[in-house]
Amino acid sequence: MLIESQDDMEVVGEAGDGAEATERLAVTSADLVLMDVRMPRMDGVEATRVLAARGDRPRVVVLTTFDLDEYVYSALHAGASAFLLKDAPPEVLLAAMRDVHAGDAVVAPSATRRMLERFLSEPVAPRPDDDPRLADLTAREREVLELIARGRSNSEISADLFLAEATVKTHVGRILAKTGSRDRVHLVVLGYDTGLVSPSG
Repeated sequence: MLIESQDDMEVVGEAGDGAEATERLAVTSADLVLMDVRMPRMDGVEATRVLAARGDRPRVVVLTTFDLDEYVYSALHAGASAFLLKDAPPEVLLAAMRDVHAGDAVVAPSATRRMLERFLSEPVAPRPDDDPRLADLTAREREVLELIARGRSNSEISADLFLAEATVKTHVGRILAKTGSRDRVHLVVLGYDTGLVSPSG
């Protein structure tokens, strides 16, 4: 009802579980999928992985609750572009859907930080210099990636590094291309995975 009430949105299909979703999306064109996590037959994480392997679209927005943070992290690795809480206000959900459709990603810094602190803590963090995914980045691009991983927006990065916001956007685009990342969410995950940012830092 919420989506159908919007002039720029249309529900093109619904599915009862992940398996049905992947089957329907094989024959139905869609730009965006709202994905639950716990479902019978195929859960939302596996369904997201299947959809991501098919190409850039549809983008996946995972809906979850606080007690399913571990599933959200898995979903981000699987290819989701965003995650939201199921009790998010309608205007937040709609804005997030439009942002993701436009190619951006929805990252709530506090929730991301909490999740990564819980699930990415390792006794010995990898050294970023040793990770091949960062090998092609310039020193400035690493600085930008580190700030993205800390949840900073482009305007905040612009202020932090005394750069024009257009320049920051250019750096972000180059980082995405060089690292093979889908969007900003995966740059956050990459920053922690490679040890560029530590969960405690």
